[in-house]
Amino acid sequence: MNIAIEDPAQADIITLLEHGDAEAARLYPAESNHLLPIDALREPSVLFHVARDASGTALATGAVVLKGDWAEIKRMWVEPQARGQGLSKTILAKLEQQARAHGVRWLRLETGVDSHSALGLYARAGFVAREPFADYRPDPLSVFMEKDLSMETTA
Repeated sequence: MNIAIEDPAQADIITLLEHGDAEAARLYPAESNHLLPIDALREPSVLFHVARDASGTALATGAVVLKGDWAEIKRMWVEPQARGQGLSKTILAKLEQQARAHGVRWLRLETGVDSHSALGLYARAGFVAREPFADYRPDPLSVFMEKDLSMETTA
């Protein structure tokens, strides 16, 4: 598996993002979905990662949005056929590595209360619950988490 920073505006990546959007729409109402659109994912402050298999097929995405001493994880998605192989853990570790390389101390995220696999992944990786941050408002369908990257050197 190869994980690299790529332009999210590629057709195969857009398809993956659409799959993630559809799952989010299935689980949560629009006002509880906080998905970054393609143009925002192409900003210089966003490190958008794509995982591809040996044949070059895009199977997963994840992004770090740099905000100074903190960053936000966005657009974590693994295609259903690629799940169960540790790919989300590998991508998360790569995102943490990139955040550290850019001087980030606090890595934050928002996910949904019914996104059980994501919640488990983040908890196992050392993320803890916190209050809403940045422009987020309290939402009973959202879980806000953060990890202090200064506390350890590996994901």
